[in-house]
Amino acid sequence: MITASRGLRPIRVASKPVTLIPRNQGCALVERVSCFVLTIDQRGSERAGDRVPALLESLHVAPGVDCAVPAERTVGDEVQLVVADGVSVVAVVEVCTRQAGWAVGIGAGEVSEPLPTSSRSARGPAFDAARRAVERAKRTPARLAVRGGADPSVARHAESALWLLLAVESRRTRRGWQVVDAVRAHGTQTAAADALGVTAQDVSQVLLAAGWAACERGRTLSAHLLEQL
Repeated sequence: MITASRGLRPIRVASKPVTLIPRNQGCALVERVSCFVLTIDQRGSERAGDRVPALLESLHVAPGVDCAVPAERTVGDEVQLVVADGVSVVAVVEVCTRQAGWAVGIGAGEVSEPLPTSSRSARGPAFDAARRAVERAKRTPARLAVRGGADPSVARHAESALWLLLAVESRRTRRGWQVVDAVRAHGTQTAAADALGVTAQDVSQVLLAAGWAACERGRTLSAHLLEQL
């Protein structure tokens, strides 16, 4: 059983960080869990048409995206979802990079529990952070921004790592993505070569041109920095 005390104190319930907030010094509690909210806005929809359904489908099947609240259209050409970890954030950003034409705002912080089935019913500081982030993302070269956490410099470091990752991934060719996907799916370059019907040397050359080794490290670094928020 959880009991309230004076002041604000973080505790853990079922391995998730929860904050107890006294209300009028009574025993009412507000439970909040730390999450990442991603608000994703389509750019140039008047020229490209509505691409939200295609993005939602890609997010639904993308490996590595572990949603706490599933992706959905919130308003107009905007998509929103809630994920629990930095690895999932990086996976979502990769989906948006591959489709191009999206501004991505990442908000780190607390979300009120219990988590709803729709992000439109969710509340918490992470949603405000994501809203502010996506508005700033529209004015950045990478079309991506990160906001949240107690120290703004940590969010900036995570954002910088993601910008560097996007700078490489955004230049990857369709063939490069095909080979990267095969290596991830089959575990080794040799297995990927067999699945694609090419030589291991062919796979190695494509991965080199695709910046695969640097990007895999960049993905790990980005996820790590996001987890520090």
